[in-house]
Amino acid sequence: MQTRFRRPISRMACAISVCSKQSSVRTPRDVGRRSDMRFSARLRIRSISIAVLFSVLLFAPGCDLVRVFFPSSDHDEVPPEISAEIARPAVLVFSKTNGFRHSEAIEMGVPVFEELAGRRGWGGFATENGAVHSREQLARFDAVVWFNVSGDVLAEDQRVALLDWIRGGGGFFGIHGTGGDSSYAWDEHPKTLVGAQFVGHPMGPQFQQATVRIEAKEHPVVRHLRESWVRTDEWYSFAQSPRGPGVEVLATLDESTYSPRMKIAVIDRDLRMGEDHPIIWTHCIGRGRALYSALGHQAEAYAEPQHVRLLEEGIAWLLKSRKAGCAIAD
Repeated sequence: MQTRFRRPISRMACAISVCSKQSSVRTPRDVGRRSDMRFSARLRIRSISIAVLFSVLLFAPGCDLVRVFFPSSDHDEVPPEISAEIARPAVLVFSKTNGFRHSEAIEMGVPVFEELAGRRGWGGFATENGAVHSREQLARFDAVVWFNVSGDVLAEDQRVALLDWIRGGGGFFGIHGTGGDSSYAWDEHPKTLVGAQFVGHPMGPQFQQATVRIEAKEHPVVRHLRESWVRTDEWYSFAQSPRGPGVEVLATLDESTYSPRMKIAVIDRDLRMGEDHPIIWTHCIGRGRALYSALGHQAEAYAEPQHVRLLEEGIAWLLKSRKAGCAIAD
């Protein structure tokens, strides 16, 4: 806060204000002082609100907010060692965070992906080393899962390598926080990888029960789910619906079943998208398939059978991208 916006109110000024009120005579100087007092009060309220918001978010369970306010642009240069014996098809699970970190979800979820790979006979490798996104290392995988990735995690050559790999037929799966930054260091992250720009999620309460409506009932990723799926999560809103040419919306969020508002202290922001609020969708990136699901903030989501099944079916569908291309649904 700049000091020029804060004028001290002396006892004399208060006395003049009282006398002016009693005599019903207001000079231009009195009006100016009253205006300054109101402005200072508004600034104090806003400062307190920001402090409250910071405190609530900083100590939110399962979250590491330090990188939100102090983001890193650390880029890995030395790639990880990957076993020469890794089976095919192979799945890469990447969970680096240079911004907000869903620490409990990542800790719970990575072993779930490892278990899925083992049970399905897929090769699997989990890392937070961004240098795995090289042409040589990506060539060893058939699907890449960006699991709650946030912030500026890839160097320019790594970004190019990832996009080229997907366009050549690789499968990309973005989960929850991967599409949950309000600003990105790399425009292709929201535009191409995710397909939508995040704008916010509810606060007060942050986690709410809501109904997910399954739209593409026969799609392999969601056909195991009932038409209405009631569950609790942190529900994302986007600047606009990703629906359009080349995009298939698999599920939408029924906004009438929860409160899509960011309410904390004096902040009350409307996050409604209206009747079309996609929450899971697919799109093509060249010959490659891309899948994004905004579900999965809390650790409990990775012990939820229906959600874990969605993750499994999502990866299985992406693994067919290499041979079948993007446009084929099954």
